[in-house]
Amino acid sequence: MTAEDVPILPYAMVVGQDELKRALEIAYVVPEVKGVLATGQRGTAKSTTVRAFAKMVLKALPVTLPIGATDDRVLGGWNVEELLKGGSGTRDGLLLQAQKTGQGLLYIDEVNLLDDYLVNIILDAAAGEVLPIEREGIDEPNVPVKITLIGTMNPEEGNLRPQLLDRFGLVATITGDDSAKARLQILRNVLAFDAEREGHASAEIQAARQADTILGTKLEDARETAKGLVCSDHILKLCAQIAWTFRTAGHRGELCIANAARAAAAIDGDTRVRPGHVLAVTPMALVHRRASADTGGILPWTDEDAATLAALVTEF
Repeated sequence: MTAEDVPILPYAMVVGQDELKRALEIAYVVPEVKGVLATGQRGTAKSTTVRAFAKMVLKALPVTLPIGATDDRVLGGWNVEELLKGGSGTRDGLLLQAQKTGQGLLYIDEVNLLDDYLVNIILDAAAGEVLPIEREGIDEPNVPVKITLIGTMNPEEGNLRPQLLDRFGLVATITGDDSAKARLQILRNVLAFDAEREGHASAEIQAARQADTILGTKLEDARETAKGLVCSDHILKLCAQIAWTFRTAGHRGELCIANAARAAAAIDGDTRVRPGHVLAVTPMALVHRRASADTGGILPWTDEDAATLAALVTEF
């Protein structure tokens, strides 16, 4: 079975997860956002949502980094079998595979459990768009690589170091919808999907797949539209003011807000970036970058934070 044939719940049938969906769509439309981290308790469909999104936009599962991966699996190295057959003997690592086969999407489940050394390599490559390969007779110090990193984690199992957390453009904080109505819809969707896998197709599944096709086309169009969108100086001043007000360390925060707002405008079919787009994306861009989150934990975006942000946007 190929990656294209692996059955995955349609993206349109994922109940809730609005924040994660929006973050994934934004990071796909404007890769300069530099990826998404989804954090939440187990069983909240983080991995399901990521895989369903990838299947929708790529028609395949994302290139996935396993927890036990070695550095040569990530960076690439020698393929002994090919060498013995007289071939070139080099093997692409997962970073290059993601770029070549998956439009740059690289997925890491339980990223907080990955060795810090590998996380550093991956995030440095994602930020600098250059992959240095210098190992065991292979010396390619400036291999271009452009990836969008998607990570998921359960904070109960440990946090990411603040320096690593800051490398993710957007953070979606996942809380399961505990309402009886949502639970019922999730149950229905999963059972319908399981029935289809057993050969019993349903109108709901077909409608969801059609919805995925429509949204996938919309996102591809938005990728092209976003290339021509430029934030006005007014919007850039707003982004900088917001980052300063929330005391974010460094300058990745305001840059991410501007890029994410550009993506949001393209997805909405707008011809220019507006303050409302900035308002919508800022919590995901700054929730993990505030000075109060310097321990590696992610504090919730409070009603007070929302009020402060709304006042700033209104003033502009």
